[in-house]
Amino acid sequence: MTDEKMSDTFHRLTLANGKQILLVGTAHVSKESVDEVEQVIETEQPDHICLELDAGRMKNKEDQSAWSNMDVKKVIKENKGFLLVANMALASFQKRMGDQSGSAPGQEILSAARLAKEKGIPFSLCDREIQVTLSRAWRKSNLWNKAKLIATIISAVFSNEKISEEELETLKKSDVMQNMMDEMAKELPSVKEVLIDERDRYLATSIYQSPGEKKLAVIGAGHQSGIIKTIQALEEEKIGTDLSDISTTPKPGKSGKIVSWGFPLLIVGIFVYGFFHLGHTEGIKMFWYWLAVNMSFTALGAIIALAHPLNTLVSIVSAPITSLHPSIGVGMVSGLMEATLRKPKVQDFEKLSDDAATFKGWYKNRVLHTLLVFLLTSLGTAIGNVVVFPILLSMLG
Repeated sequence: MTDEKMSDTFHRLTLANGKQILLVGTAHVSKESVDEVEQVIETEQPDHICLELDAGRMKNKEDQSAWSNMDVKKVIKENKGFLLVANMALASFQKRMGDQSGSAPGQEILSAARLAKEKGIPFSLCDREIQVTLSRAWRKSNLWNKAKLIATIISAVFSNEKISEEELETLKKSDVMQNMMDEMAKELPSVKEVLIDERDRYLATSIYQSPGEKKLAVIGAGHQSGIIKTIQALEEEKIGTDLSDISTTPKPGKSGKIVSWGFPLLIVGIFVYGFFHLGHTEGIKMFWYWLAVNMSFTALGAIIALAHPLNTLVSIVSAPITSLHPSIGVGMVSGLMEATLRKPKVQDFEKLSDDAATFKGWYKNRVLHTLLVFLLTSLGTAIGNVVVFPILLSMLG
């Protein structure tokens, strides 16, 4: 395989069989990227186009009303609330940057798809389903990295970060992107593995196996280097084309089950020990102390989220119960309750994308507000348990 670098963002790969793969690295919210993709299609006339997108995201981008089919209650019942919050936070962050740059997020992908249809060029969606990617990132993260992920999500939701068009364009430079990937690897290695390394392999393999003598792949600039290395490895048969090991959500590991069951059992064990070894009075004191801290932090989360008053009360009462249940979290209760008391309207779904890009929108839009209540009550209960645990241990003497 030969790699002819046409520019910082455009590579021409010639395979051993003479077929060509054209890689265009883009910034997903850049007007210049849209123009570059259109120019390459016009100039090179590829016979197949590969897009860094999955079917679900493509549907959402082409049909903004697709969100109206979402059942928020079902999402929360299926314990996918965190995944949806992460998805919306990512979308809101990209939209804010797109609004500042004058180019909608992923517009270069849609432009490539539009041109492909106009010119009768077949195209394929080569990315892994976003839900699989987010699920794998969550499952493969330890407790500390999950806390970092949640913090990143919250900062993305409430951030008012401004970025100039010039700064957006610098993100397309491979050295800058590589530095960002290196930093991510240090801070969140498991997340970087899923979001970058696995998707590099998935995208490269999908592109490599797609039909065509001269195919164009429109990808994010951050994936360009990894995709080139993977295609080279595929050419040299150092790796295979089987993607089954990274195409599904991994089942919860033993450590996850131990933590989910271990914490409730540990809390109960502390109370039992307190009752029998420190006396009835001390045991009661420990129990009430735990209740007070657990319920207080849950209440704080509900108040910050501006949950419905009745929901706030229900969340506070249910927090101790859900804390001792390995499969039902307080967020599931509060989310379902909020969606019931403040049922989302059609206009909430219609304005979902726009509202997700603003701080006020997360409180005004009933769909987003339900997710916010879910997130902050879950976070409040978790923090309360972390805070109270060492205090209970100290009370044991």
